[in-house]
Amino acid sequence: MAFLVAALGLLLAIEGLTLAAFPGAAKRAAAAIIDAPEGTLRTMGLIAAIVGVLLVWFARR
Repeated sequence: MAFLVAALGLLLAIEGLTLAAFPGAAKRAAAAIIDAPEGTLRTMGLIAAIVGVLLVWFARR
């Protein structure tokens, strides 16, 4: 459980730094996401989830 909390904390830190350092780019990315088709978003989300699980799995080995 501690590993999950640490991973979520790292995610929030990276997201926060991205928004603080590049707010204009973050707004453009959000606008691009709104305009993207749902199928594309589902595919991107599934790929990101799989890559994330694999990274955690490799890191924990």
